[in-house]
Amino acid sequence: MAGVAALEQEIMSLRKRRQLYSLIGVLLVIAVLVSGYSKSNTMNSGNFLDGLSKFFDYPSEIVIEAWEAGPAFFGLILTYLPAMLETLNIAGVATLLGGAMAVVLAMASSRNVDSWGPGIPVVRRVMDIMRAFPELIIALFLIFVLGSSPVPAMIAVAFHTAGALGKLFSEVNENIDRKPIEGLSACGASWMQRIRYAVMPQVAPNYLSYFLLRLEINVRASAILGFVGAGGIGQELRRTIGWGQGAGDETAAIFVLLFVTIMLIDQASSYLRGKLVGSGRAH
Repeated sequence: MAGVAALEQEIMSLRKRRQLYSLIGVLLVIAVLVSGYSKSNTMNSGNFLDGLSKFFDYPSEIVIEAWEAGPAFFGLILTYLPAMLETLNIAGVATLLGGAMAVVLAMASSRNVDSWGPGIPVVRRVMDIMRAFPELIIALFLIFVLGSSPVPAMIAVAFHTAGALGKLFSEVNENIDRKPIEGLSACGASWMQRIRYAVMPQVAPNYLSYFLLRLEINVRASAILGFVGAGGIGQELRRTIGWGQGAGDETAAIFVLLFVTIMLIDQASSYLRGKLVGSGRAH
């Protein structure tokens, strides 16, 4: 009993010591954050707290100017509709191209579908590289090479999409039932026939689910890329924001159009994903 009591005492002592070290660590982090804030605040041209009080000045100006525009505000929404359609085209084409490349990369990087063994780690590292570079960085490089147009944005989004979806698709491949593959292999079916008749029927619902989810993400990414000259609604938003006061109604119209479009895409994609995954599980 004395040994058990001593052990419990030692455990309590170690627990209190760990709590003390944790408290000291938290206090050190807080001290570093406070000192860093004070240092950066003295180096800024303005004061953070003073600027925080003016945080809502610009948004309120946008709302006021949009309200003063009256019924003409809805006309502005229609004016920027072609730019929104351009952004949707960029996202749609990029998602289609990236999704097609992702299927190829996923099949080449999955051991579960009898892919070529030595090539699997190579393809996986390629997908890592494709995911490592954000769309914005790729688009900036391509705009420098190809000039300002929607094409660099489409290529950048498709490149990143291929790496991201390829990773997700390969994980779907790893969870399939191998019995249909083994059955077709025993009948002498080729690799392409095994992929078509044994793998694709199992993975298609989840593939489409991830594809639709990626489409939502790419619409947002394509809008952001407009800020660097890649066209679409983002380029119009950059222009109206750059004008500052007096263009608040146009900025508000773009925000409303972008919000409504993304909301509709989110709702439609969520509905379709639910149907696809549900039908896949039902079968």
